[in-house]
Amino acid sequence: MSATTDRMTRSNDGVAAGALRERRWFDARPWQTNAALLSIGVGLVLLTRQLISEYDHFTIGFSGVSGWSCILYLGAALIVMSQPVDRFTFPIILLVAVACRLVALPAVPFLSSDIYRYVWDGIVQHAHISPYRYVPGDAVLAFLREPHQSIFDKINRRDYAHTIYPPAAQALFYLITWISQTVTGMKTAMVLFEGVTMYAVVAFLHSLGVRREQSLLYAWCPVLVWEIAGSGHLDSAAMAFTALALLARLRRRPVLTGIFLGIAILLKLYPLVLLPALYRRGDYKMPATVAGVVALGYAAYSSVGLLVFGFLGGYVKEEGMATGARYFLLELAQVMPGLHNFTTAAYFVFCAMVFAGIIWWCWRRAGIGGADRIRPFSASGVASFLPPAFALAAALMFLFSPHYAWYIVWLIPFFTLMPNLPILAYVLGFFYLYTTALAEPGPKMFLANKILYASVLAAFIIQIAFERLQVSRYLFVQPVVSSDPL
Repeated sequence: MSATTDRMTRSNDGVAAGALRERRWFDARPWQTNAALLSIGVGLVLLTRQLISEYDHFTIGFSGVSGWSCILYLGAALIVMSQPVDRFTFPIILLVAVACRLVALPAVPFLSSDIYRYVWDGIVQHAHISPYRYVPGDAVLAFLREPHQSIFDKINRRDYAHTIYPPAAQALFYLITWISQTVTGMKTAMVLFEGVTMYAVVAFLHSLGVRREQSLLYAWCPVLVWEIAGSGHLDSAAMAFTALALLARLRRRPVLTGIFLGIAILLKLYPLVLLPALYRRGDYKMPATVAGVVALGYAAYSSVGLLVFGFLGGYVKEEGMATGARYFLLELAQVMPGLHNFTTAAYFVFCAMVFAGIIWWCWRRAGIGGADRIRPFSASGVASFLPPAFALAAALMFLFSPHYAWYIVWLIPFFTLMPNLPILAYVLGFFYLYTTALAEPGPKMFLANKILYASVLAAFIIQIAFERLQVSRYLFVQPVVSSDPL
């Protein structure tokens, strides 16, 4: 064994990245890591500029931008997970992340018009009218149109759909439009919520003895640049409060966990699936707080009665959720021999069984305290509640099979805390495929989903091989035990 050793670098957050060890043949110097990341970061910024350019005229197409963005992101992720870093690495990560978002922020949203409803709902509330009471096209709101015509003209479903966004979202829209009644102002707020998510992710990593540079997996993910800085989706706020709930759960603060999770639910509803995973056996403060926050939120807008649920029922019908027309796994089962008569009801039973199994797992782990170390691309050695929470979030996406990339962004903080190949394949595969010609509903989208789910299955098999061969111990930088109290 060579006598040459090398001390692993320290993260600026004060956690030692390692002790003396034998230098691996593929280890770079920290300055080389930084140079490589800076080069890739410049490429990501240029691709973000190209994305905005594609709004006006075709050059390489959205699939060209997304494809190259995925390649650069994968390269950066491999570097930061396997190579030594120094005190300049994290600032480089932040610099590139901010630069990408600043490039996309001023651009007029092109790939989604949802943000115009956000701004409109805030404007309506400032006129002392409940956003749930009228559709935007109602004559009662005509007096608001002329001053905000550019907003009104781009609202989707404006003539028949009441707002679908829950109470915390409406309160947020009111606060943001109190400062600025513009699309750029709304997008800016959503990007700032990304900063909250980044804080929670870095704090979580620090508590588990993981280098804060691993937050690159979140900060540089191109899906976030497109869907948050580019389109300004509300999922950014839901993601931020979900991340804060995870951090509060790690620190064993049940009331804070309940407050943050309750707000996340009142922003986008789907974080509700995390409740069983964040529950700690014998402690009813967290679920009681969640129930209280949700009840208070709906009570604040209850003057409209059942209209407080807005277009939720209509959206369920429109997206084929009630009939089962939109569920890829159901459609796949129905084209398999012997399963042609597999019904939507049977699929819902299957989904219930999947969630019941994961919830049972949550209950088994609910009494386990504390946290352990995270091994990159490994399912073991992690805070006890995180794997089932991640499983619930991922199961919802796999079974729900969303058609829009903003629905999957909340998986990215989970992936950053617990890197694994199947979710990497799912997030990047979804992002790329849904920028191609296969994104058209019907046979093409069915083919896109077959490719996507087959890729996830292949990644899962590779993940098992990694576990058996302990590849992560050799290839990736390992965490150290943190002495910080949780």
